[in-house]
Amino acid sequence: MNWVSFPVLTYFHAFNLPVPLLATTDAESSSLVLAGVLLSLVVIYLASKLGGELCARIDLPPVLGELLAGVVVGVSALHLLIFPEAGEDGSHSLIMTLLQATANLSPDALTSVFHSQSEVISVLSELGVIILLFEIGLESDLKELLRVGIQATVVAVVGVVVPFALGTAGLMLIFGIPSVPAIFAGAALTATSIGITAKVLAEIQRLSSREGQIIIGAAVMDDILGIIVLAVVASLARDGKVEVGNVVYLIISSAVFLIGAIWIGRLLTPFFVTLVDGMKTRGQLLLSALIIAFVLSYVAAVIQLEAILGAFAAGLILAETEKQRELQKQVIPIADMLTPIFFVVVGARTDIGVLNPFVPENREGLIMASFLIMVAIFGKLVTGLSVFGQPGINRLAIGVGMIPRGEVGLVFASVGSASGVLTQSLEAAIIVMVILTTFLAPPLLRVVFNQGNGVVEPVEAPDPTE
Repeated sequence: MNWVSFPVLTYFHAFNLPVPLLATTDAESSSLVLAGVLLSLVVIYLASKLGGELCARIDLPPVLGELLAGVVVGVSALHLLIFPEAGEDGSHSLIMTLLQATANLSPDALTSVFHSQSEVISVLSELGVIILLFEIGLESDLKELLRVGIQATVVAVVGVVVPFALGTAGLMLIFGIPSVPAIFAGAALTATSIGITAKVLAEIQRLSSREGQIIIGAAVMDDILGIIVLAVVASLARDGKVEVGNVVYLIISSAVFLIGAIWIGRLLTPFFVTLVDGMKTRGQLLLSALIIAFVLSYVAAVIQLEAILGAFAAGLILAETEKQRELQKQVIPIADMLTPIFFVVVGARTDIGVLNPFVPENREGLIMASFLIMVAIFGKLVTGLSVFGQPGINRLAIGVGMIPRGEVGLVFASVGSASGVLTQSLEAAIIVMVILTTFLAPPLLRVVFNQGNGVVEPVEAPDPTE
């Protein structure tokens, strides 16, 4: 079997999905998947650089440019990078059209190539956010995170409870939405995209600030709470009742995983340093570190948590070693290659067509979206008020840092849509809320930090010997 088709087959067998036609065809078809992936990467990298450079020149976070560039090349505009989630068969993809014209593909073969190519790009996108969170963990201070741990937990809880309660109650009382769809939409308001916020904090050199550490700690807790909330509302939508055992399992497994991984990891780091120092082959530090990151990501995924939590824990552990600075430098090129895929793909999957008020079926959704956006922003801004014992801290920055929903909010919308519990207008409202909070937060975060009363930490001068 051609090596290109192996991960695709593995995916379909793992989830008991029907294997597409491509999996049983010859190496020529597999090479077309590779060609489609390469063209997609060209589009992604060009879009990320153009968008990032444009935003950098007008003093906006480059990550916002990557997200907007993804919107331009995705389903909302150019249709260069689209995915099969919305029932697409590849016929509207310009990349697939080019492949079909040059390789004379039949419609069935086109659909197979499209699905396989989309799966590869989706996996690369997930790898991108795993590497991003590993890098963020390396740049974080575990002692500072532990010091602000209680405050970060309080911020996370407030950031989940307030928008959930306001959103659910408002949809039921103001718009007359039934309880289960209202609860699902309220749950979508609880999310926080740690990837987007962490990237912006790193770009403006505030990741190691008190505010940055509280935001990151709260966002990690928010991810855990979000997983639990999603499990609860998905169970409610499916069975009309909540499986208490599943909720308890998620809570216990989250706590055991994070505490256990960090505790065991800190005990084993001296062995890791000794092992790396004894190796003679190239890439010994980077590959050994990635093994740890991927193992912890795998464990997190297996116990029904997010893989990015494992990567973040691995970064925190290795940040405590004497290899931290060297490892940071070696991870940067990997992150530069993979993380733009994640942000462009998030933008490409976002359909801004739901914002068009001239489409009648969008209007009800836009009215509900206006309400959800206000709740989404207010529900996270109040988190800054819950910070205690930190005189002079920028509470507004903490609240703004919790605003972006990003891909996490889209997961809630997609699960709700797949379960059939969301109406078309309510689903559109959630998507609009996710879009605007995702794009609004990065520039706002920069503004509130620039106007805050905290002092920006100086950037360490480069080593002249390098």
